[in-house]
Amino acid sequence: MSAIETAPLARPDFSWLRVRTVVRRHGYVLWRSPHRWFEIVVFPVVDVLLWGSLGAFVAQENEASRASAPYLLAGIMLFAFLFQTQIALSTGFMEETWTRNLLNMMTTPLREIEYVLGLAVYGLAKLAAAITTVSAAAFAFYGFGLGEVGWGLVPIATILVLLGWAASFLMVGLLLRYGQSAEILVWASTFLLLAISGVFNPVDALPGALQPVARNLPTTHVFNAVRALLDDRGIPWTDLAIAGTGAVVLLALSIAYVTRMLAGFRRRGYVTRYS
Repeated sequence: MSAIETAPLARPDFSWLRVRTVVRRHGYVLWRSPHRWFEIVVFPVVDVLLWGSLGAFVAQENEASRASAPYLLAGIMLFAFLFQTQIALSTGFMEETWTRNLLNMMTTPLREIEYVLGLAVYGLAKLAAAITTVSAAAFAFYGFGLGEVGWGLVPIATILVLLGWAASFLMVGLLLRYGQSAEILVWASTFLLLAISGVFNPVDALPGALQPVARNLPTTHVFNAVRALLDDRGIPWTDLAIAGTGAVVLLALSIAYVTRMLAGFRRRGYVTRYS
């Protein structure tokens, strides 16, 4: 064999143009498929109606429980930061599998990190649309706005977005490793976090066996901070520091995992699973 035949192919330099291309590709799909707006428009409104009505009912039945509605509304509205970020990135990847487009993508100069960043930016755009919807619904139906959380909303929302990215990259890595049979994890993982993160209630209200698990989750510390802010106890920097550190560590690990899975996916020819 000649030297040309045996020389490895050079990796392309990082390009923001390819990152923007990934964002535009998914943006076109969303814009031209009205049914895909369901998770941006309908899901958030249903969540607000469900939890807001529950809180209003409890407040009507028990005068001492008037804080129920703000707790529930703030919990579900802020959980939307995590849920929408995670689901946007995960379904963005699944779109490539549903349309059998992975083979085409793997034959382009697109680097793994460029694809991951493109999905992250696309997820932020969907998150902005979903948060606008949920905020408008909460204010219109119950007169509640996220402004009541105060300036603590900024670090809380940032941490939840980082955790949503971490969860989604983990899910994409599992999809690459185990195929479409792992799609159920995309939908189930966030609801598992919803159940054991103390989104609406302190960890002490969970079954005893789950409390140690919940106390070690960054999401639990985030929603502890939310309740502290709603109770006018100031910004709980300790909870936010623990949650922020956990979010950064989990995000770094998940990015390393998904880029490794993407590289192995390309190298081992697993694309046939989706062709």
